Amino acid sequence: MAGFGLIKRIFGNPVTGERRQVPRSGVPKGALVLVVDDSATIRAVLGKMLTQDGHAVLKAPDGETAIQLANRHAPDLIFLDIVLPGMNGFAVLRALRRDPVTHDIPIVMISGNLQATEQFYVQRFGADDFMKKPFGRSEVFARIQHLTGSGRLVVRDRSEQGEVTQAPELTEAEHEAIPDIAMPDPHDLLPGGHS
Repeated sequence: MAGFGLIKRIFGNPVTGERRQVPRSGVPKGALVLVVDDSATIRAVLGKMLTQDGHAVLKAPDGETAIQLANRHAPDLIFLDIVLPGMNGFAVLRALRRDPVTHDIPIVMISGNLQATEQFYVQRFGADDFMKKPFGRSEVFARIQHLTGSGRLVVRDRSEQGEVTQAPELTEAEHEAIPDIAMPDPHDLLPGGHS
């Protein structure tokens, strides 16, 4: 019976759909995370996953906004899509790595396309990790756990700086309706399956 209780705590109640609200152990809480993706769906899903685990989330729909937010708030972690309108994710990554304010922020690149060329450029330009769409909660937190274990992700105390606030993109009901897996928006897919 104790085993069932553990499973219920981990996965939630399948009948009510209740998700576990207890943050994962071994991962720092209260990180300020910047999510950069032109898909509102990906921003919402990843944002929900992170806030449910006790992190504060900033969101940017494009590279220029991402650079501004990163410079202004110096987040603890950035999830950065490769395909963005205007400045692509590789250009954003290069700009962040060249700026002394954002140089050391761990960055996880995201793409719907897992090709060797993308992997090569992600590593060459200094990303810390790569995550393929679609992704689920376990993959997101495996990336965070890896960065924490390697010493790359260190959550800074922001209590004296005041709380970071951003206008919510969704109502509470819309936020609760977000699934626990991030699928690319169909209109975001480019020929050849890229996103």
